[in-house]
Amino acid sequence: MPRGDKSSYTDKQKRQAEHIEEGYEDRGVSKKEAESRAWATVNKESGGGKKSGSGRGHSENHASSRKGGRKSGASRSSSDRSAAAKKGWETRRKNKS
Repeated sequence: MPRGDKSSYTDKQKRQAEHIEEGYEDRGVSKKEAESRAWATVNKESGGGKKSGSGRGHSENHASSRKGGRKSGASRSSSDRSAAAKKGWETRRKNKS
């Protein structure tokens, strides 16, 4: 089976990858990069394509999906960051002497 062949994935995994890919494209990521990231996310969550044999299954970890969409530092407003900076400056000034 050549690299990139998606025949060993379940229909559910294919749907998940498609949905994740759309989310990346909505955020301005190129089509090729979005597809690559989507399949990486599916692989990380489910452990790759379907595998045969008793006892081969395991629970899925969806931490990477929950993390998606959050951008670094975007959770705080500018006024919150400013207040924290002012508080830190006051603390350093007070502790200096």
